[in-house]
Amino acid sequence: MFHFLKQRSQGRGAWLLMALTALILESVALYFQHVKQLQPCVMCIYERVALFGILGAALLGAIAPKTPLRWLAVLLWLYGAWQGLQLAWDHSMMQLYPSPFSTCAFVVSFPSWLPLNEWMPSVFQALGDCSVKQWSFLTLDMPQWLIGIFAAYLIVGILVLISQFVQTRNRH
Repeated sequence: MFHFLKQRSQGRGAWLLMALTALILESVALYFQHVKQLQPCVMCIYERVALFGILGAALLGAIAPKTPLRWLAVLLWLYGAWQGLQLAWDHSMMQLYPSPFSTCAFVVSFPSWLPLNEWMPSVFQALGDCSVKQWSFLTLDMPQWLIGIFAAYLIVGILVLISQFVQTRNRH
């Protein structure tokens, strides 16, 4: 399995497939926001940024998958998946166990050098409340689905990272 993962990580196909999955998930988020009129909260926006991190990692890995750039892509992938998992978990806890002492911020807080909410407000502006459940499918709310999605990205990312240390077999 590790040989297979290492081999796939050294080709563009797997990286582009990961980029496609992240792009589809981002498109679904924008569909819910702009077509279904669900208002994203601050946590939703941060989860969206984590997913953009995974998308960026996938595109970075696709640029030159046989170079050390692949290592940077894997690390960015793991960071985005880990941060997304933490955010989705915290968001789920806010929805499952609402408390006046555990709430999210009213506005997103990006660094001054990267004000995404000012550059692209239609994508990064938060107008919703983190504790409000706006959508569910098969009894799971959106943050609960994101826990599974980010966990899957993280598990596969860890396996790909481990596979980078596996020696490839020479077939003569």
